[in-house]
Amino acid sequence: MTSFDALLAEGESVATEGWDFTWFAGRATEARPPWGYSRLLARRLAGTQGVLDLQTGGSEVLAEALTSAGHTPELLRATESWPPNLALASRALAPWGGEVMKVADAAPLPFPAATFDLVACRHPTVLHWAEVARVLTPGGRFLSQQVGNGSVRELTEAMTGPYDIGKGRLPERAVSHAEAAGLQVLDLQVASSPMTFEDIAAVVAFLRKVIWIVPGFTVEAYREPLRRLHRRILAEGPFKATSERFLIECAKPAC
Repeated sequence: MTSFDALLAEGESVATEGWDFTWFAGRATEARPPWGYSRLLARRLAGTQGVLDLQTGGSEVLAEALTSAGHTPELLRATESWPPNLALASRALAPWGGEVMKVADAAPLPFPAATFDLVACRHPTVLHWAEVARVLTPGGRFLSQQVGNGSVRELTEAMTGPYDIGKGRLPERAVSHAEAAGLQVLDLQVASSPMTFEDIAAVVAFLRKVIWIVPGFTVEAYREPLRRLHRRILAEGPFKATSERFLIECAKPAC
């Protein structure tokens, strides 16, 4: 049996750049929402001329969708705030001539008004709705999969204890922001999906990669909660949690 310290070290060794989760195979699982964001994005890409992907990470999802769509927009841009992801995203979008720009998540977008007929964003930390509406062409679409309220709450509470999840990530709140920005909401779907963590190394890697679950997480700071969870997994089996997601699709009025 691998020791607690060895598992912590293994979790700390996992790269955190981008949104590649292949390391977790056999260590953690997460059921995907039924709408299939990448497939849906690929369909929306068909026939587009200008495409913008916000907070793109390593652009893995956008690149997958572009490959499936078999279409190269005339203008392809992405934004990302975390420096380690910029090189990953640039390499991922190079086959389509895409350009990745360093932009803070809540900052104004460095693009003229009415530039893109499709804006996409998967798992934004924050979203500047007025800016999304500004850069969309009349009739353009916005497609976004977002993290819902209290996502993976069970893991957060295992590390920090009970907490108030608030209302900041309610789907209804996103609808209100979209409509206030002048967008028409075309679709809203919500999903709660099961997650499992087979060992504490997977927990550590996940918390280092998905930083909003336990803000400021480090192994040193959370060693005792991690030890308790490690013992629980050994005694009871895989740790179970719930992923909350919602999909929102909007259009900018044509006139």
